[in-house]
Amino acid sequence: MAWAVRRDHHHVLVTVPIQSPLGSELLADIDLRERLRSAHVVGDDGRRRSAGAAAAEVLGVLPRTQGLARLAHRLPSTTALLYRVVAKRRSGFGRLVSNKARLRADRLLQTTSVTTATQLEVRSRSPT
Repeated sequence: MAWAVRRDHHHVLVTVPIQSPLGSELLADIDLRERLRSAHVVGDDGRRRSAGAAAAEVLGVLPRTQGLARLAHRLPSTTALLYRVVAKRRSGFGRLVSNKARLRADRLLQTTSVTTATQLEVRSRSPT
């Protein structure tokens, strides 16, 4: 997520930790274990997308990855398969990320995430 937030120059993405009060509210109908297995995107219309479909949505708001997002939307089964393959090997890929990069990503997400509905409302009213 930090990779996407860093590239979101128009501040379209809002990150919400899954285990925060707002994350629990937005994903209330999903068992906690299932929530943690993949990324989720909840649009302004309240529609939720998870796993590969969520990744396609995130790619779609970043200027340099919109072409990839169009491809991901056209090939949802392939996108879902690729997401599952990468997610299954998450810890292995994590070893390729340095501690310094991980700390930078954690700091970025801590400073840009919202955890309550009130924070989300304030953020959505503030000019970008």
